[in-house]
Amino acid sequence: MAYQLPNLPYDFGALEPHLDAKTMEIHHGKHHATYVAKLNAALEKFPALQQKSVEQLLREFETAPTEVKTAVRNHGGGHANHSLFWQIMSQNGGGTPTGQLAGALQTTFGDVSAFQAKFTEAATNVFGSGWAWLVVTPNKTLELCIRPNQDSPLMEQKTPILGLDVWEHAYYLKYQNRRPDYVTAWWNTVNWTKVGELYDACVK
Repeated sequence: MAYQLPNLPYDFGALEPHLDAKTMEIHHGKHHATYVAKLNAALEKFPALQQKSVEQLLREFETAPTEVKTAVRNHGGGHANHSLFWQIMSQNGGGTPTGQLAGALQTTFGDVSAFQAKFTEAATNVFGSGWAWLVVTPNKTLELCIRPNQDSPLMEQKTPILGLDVWEHAYYLKYQNRRPDYVTAWWNTVNWTKVGELYDACVK
């Protein structure tokens, strides 16, 4: 199997009360696992593609064979997006960013609070299923964007360092139709140390 479901870096209940254990269990063990399985099935006849990381697959999306493009977009994107999502949350999350990232957010958005307000608005207003992202562009600047479904910013050569899943499967058991409450609660889980490390790696 070329791609594998990564282990969560914490227990299912570690992000309580913000993200409930049952949702985390289903989200990771069912939804993410399905993306991995379907990506592997789609690439079964393409051993050369299986040798690439999922990030490389997405960055090279335009050159992928036509018959697997949809699978790379949907299932490859789902795998990459969720793999990052688990990493940028922590039971000790919340607070504010520090270091280079804090300075870059201030430069780009005015201050960290302004960034969080814009990100919250973007995530809340994604139509249907999708993600809100903070990305580093090829020019090493920060950018806020939203993308539908499992589309990854990697397909545009942008590197995501913070992302929020606003598919209903990410929050519906606890928050039902109250997406704004989910988005607000999620900020308490953000692992700013990890996000800062990802940013530093992009701009070094």
